[in-house]
Amino acid sequence: MGVLLSTDLDDPQAIPYFLWDEPRSVAEVKAALRTGSPAETSRLLGKILREARDTDVWRFVTPDEVSRRWSELVPYLGRRRPFWEFLLGRWRSEGLVDGQ
Repeated sequence: MGVLLSTDLDDPQAIPYFLWDEPRSVAEVKAALRTGSPAETSRLLGKILREARDTDVWRFVTPDEVSRRWSELVPYLGRRRPFWEFLLGRWRSEGLVDGQ
């Protein structure tokens, strides 16, 4: 039986659309980001940055945390890496997040 994916990230029981290959509820994702090992949280954050719409990313992580953990996240970004490099570069140049 298939898993019903959702764009309703306000529903803690919903399975986010970007976790199509690793179904977890919004609540489970948030818990994993709080309590997972550094390696697991980096992998999961990288997946969110790679697969989620950029506006949805901020429901799970802050721009400062992305900036702080950048070197850990890069290996997981795939085709989205240039987008995030550009965005973080602009934010850093504007002083909106700390530089590395």
